[in-house]
Amino acid sequence: MPVRPALAAALGSVALLCAAVAPATASSSESVTVDPTGRLSSDGTVTLSGTYTCTGAMGPVFISSSVSQESSSYRHGIGGTRAVCDGSEHHWENTGRVTSEKLKRGAAHVEATIMELRPEGGLPLPFFHATAQQDITLVKG
Repeated sequence: MPVRPALAAALGSVALLCAAVAPATASSSESVTVDPTGRLSSDGTVTLSGTYTCTGAMGPVFISSSVSQESSSYRHGIGGTRAVCDGSEHHWENTGRVTSEKLKRGAAHVEATIMELRPEGGLPLPFFHATAQQDITLVKG
């Protein structure tokens, strides 16, 4: 399995499993947005994007994203991008491939999260800087 999809899957799993363990205690100046349009190519490659702002990171930070259609209980993890938490607004773009029959062009729902692996007692624990949910349209990519 290539490194990037494996990283995206791992980050998505950590974010989902640890959401209840590590509550988001981010500052109000931190945010993540999702662009209203995503791209879906014929081979199942999905590209999602948006902007983010974060501060005060002590460990590696990532922007993770997922997309769902029709059933919100079935989500596809789409990429994981390294983030820079310097207080400035930055653009993010995640790309991932899903089986083409699982997603189609049209209405979709995206969740994006800024997650840091913060060192606590020698272990990297998840710290959530910001999260956003957005209804989007998947268009031909």
